[in-house]
Amino acid sequence: MSKPLDRITLLGTFVRIAGAGSISAAARDLGLSQPSASRQLAELESRLGTQLIRRTTHSLGLTDAGVELLADARQLIDGWEALEEKHLAGGSRISGSLKVVAPVALGQSHLARIAWRFQQDHPGVTITWHLEDRPIRFAEVGCDCWVKVGPVPDETLVVRSLGTVERLLVAAPSLVEEHGRPRIPKSAARMPLAALEPFEGGSIALTHRKGRQATIRPDVRIRTNNIFALKDAALMGLGTAVMPRWFVATELDKGMLVDFMPAWRAPSLDVHVAYLPGRHQTLRLKTFLAALRDQVPGIDGIEPGTC
Repeated sequence: MSKPLDRITLLGTFVRIAGAGSISAAARDLGLSQPSASRQLAELESRLGTQLIRRTTHSLGLTDAGVELLADARQLIDGWEALEEKHLAGGSRISGSLKVVAPVALGQSHLARIAWRFQQDHPGVTITWHLEDRPIRFAEVGCDCWVKVGPVPDETLVVRSLGTVERLLVAAPSLVEEHGRPRIPKSAARMPLAALEPFEGGSIALTHRKGRQATIRPDVRIRTNNIFALKDAALMGLGTAVMPRWFVATELDKGMLVDFMPAWRAPSLDVHVAYLPGRHQTLRLKTFLAALRDQVPGIDGIEPGTC
């Protein structure tokens, strides 16, 4: 009879299966055969006396008990890894895997460069960099931290602001020439709008630099959930658009887009980082969070946050 495996190993296999969405894929990642990974999962279910994963012919999903265990298992594994870090090599060597979910546009430019510099400084860390704008289920995705522009809809997480994004109304010079440069929000409302979902809809709240407020309801010609497509529409003169300054800084400098109401601003958005609570936090995550806190406010158009 084979020797029973330790609890951390069984939990690690379960977490890998849940993250991969497949026993065979998790087995490959772990260097195991599929039967071995299946036996480990079965042993964990037997020890806990409950089914953790619901298997069908074509899919694999977590049961309610599996979803609940997944978050606890990750915290236990993180705690064990933090313990290893503390007592191995004097607690100074940063290594292991780090999975980050980041917003698409910011995550493939400025944030990615922060992550790649982090990996250069700490080559013992393996980074998984996942880009996603939609809300995620943190426990099921299995990330170490989640960077999101706008509110984080998960009260179980620790959420900190990394910075505040300045947002302004921009348009192609041809559109401004066609409609004239508006001096007041009422005039801007007569210009067509390309809207980014879910942030803009039928109305846009504007604040003057002296504190006055106004709401405009322009004619929405284009709606999209992709900020790259939105910028292309604005560059083609198809409509005005509310854009984060960091995303259009080059186009503004080159005159390809203009800030046509410089005294007015759309509501700012916070860049948040979210992670699981708990006193056992790996050194690699602590160090990466510190890098985010230090470098995100240095991005043009992002003011320091409250992290």
